[in-house]
Amino acid sequence: MADETTEIRNKARLKILELANMISVPMSLNAIVRLNVPDAIWANGSNIPLSPSQILTRINLPSGGGDPENLQRILRMLTSYDVFEEHIIVTPSSESVERKYSLTEVGKTLATDEDGLSYGAYVIQHHQDALVKAWPYVHEAVVDSTVEPFVKANDGRPAYGFYGDNPEMNELMQKAMSGVSVPFMKAILDGYDDGFKEIKRLVDVGGSAGDCLKMILQKYPNVTEGINFDLPEVVSKAPIIPGVKHVGGDMFRSIPKADAIFMKWVLTTWTDDECKAIMKNCYDALPVGGKLIACEPVLPHESDSSHRTRALLEGDIFVMTIYRAKGKHRTEQEFQHLGRETGFPHFRAIYIDYFYTLLEFQK
Repeated sequence: MADETTEIRNKARLKILELANMISVPMSLNAIVRLNVPDAIWANGSNIPLSPSQILTRINLPSGGGDPENLQRILRMLTSYDVFEEHIIVTPSSESVERKYSLTEVGKTLATDEDGLSYGAYVIQHHQDALVKAWPYVHEAVVDSTVEPFVKANDGRPAYGFYGDNPEMNELMQKAMSGVSVPFMKAILDGYDDGFKEIKRLVDVGGSAGDCLKMILQKYPNVTEGINFDLPEVVSKAPIIPGVKHVGGDMFRSIPKADAIFMKWVLTTWTDDECKAIMKNCYDALPVGGKLIACEPVLPHESDSSHRTRALLEGDIFVMTIYRAKGKHRTEQEFQHLGRETGFPHFRAIYIDYFYTLLEFQK
């Protein structure tokens, strides 16, 4: 063992302490979203630095009070992760120090926008009781990969079935997916080089509330028929959207026929064999020249410590823990192989967004 007093060893011990205590980060994010702190600070764009006491007056706690010191402790910790900016005000006469907080660019993603959306629902969705219960079982995915940790923690019930049986969880899932999908779809529509042109009938597999289809139809009037295809219990809650028909079904049985099929964050939650079944049904639903447009997290070939790589690898463990022990994020090469295995002769990958990559499989 190296000299325990060296700077390298000291830094290593600090790093492992940070990692061991890192549960404080997502749980504190969850707390500030539940308390509505981002919206209290943002206040329709003012983003004026506020003290914890001032924030508490804006978030309307049922008790009417709240503990500003404990709120400050949470805000300080999240400041170290660039969620908030800290403004320290010193009063020389009394030697008092007051800390105020505003939102950084990271923090702004948690504030509700003009469409009523934010990444806040995504944070809360990831930290519901049923999901949190699964995390102590992550090691079980190594011991027995036939059953995902979520199932072991929730009396044998898989995540998708759990959502279907809990309307509140399903509603939160839809809101979370909308908050993530809308910014991503704006990037898609700006960077996909008119990829939706010459398409008349478009199916969105796993389209949830239909937000993606709505945005595509608004930009491409040539798409005259949009089919939002998802589980019956999901589409039953979807809003009415002009030009969009909500269809309930099972993508493992069949997929509505279309000129093109769109899906986002679908393949990553399934095993290789399940992905092949889904993609084969897509292939059968398309005409010659038709295409499957899949937006998925794509892992880099080599690991590094960038924020993007960490987000992708962390998401991979989330999938393994909650949805499928052998469901996974994949590399570009692995997606291309799945396409060939299911009959698609043409493939290209288009980097669109900070997290997702657009994968085009053409028949």
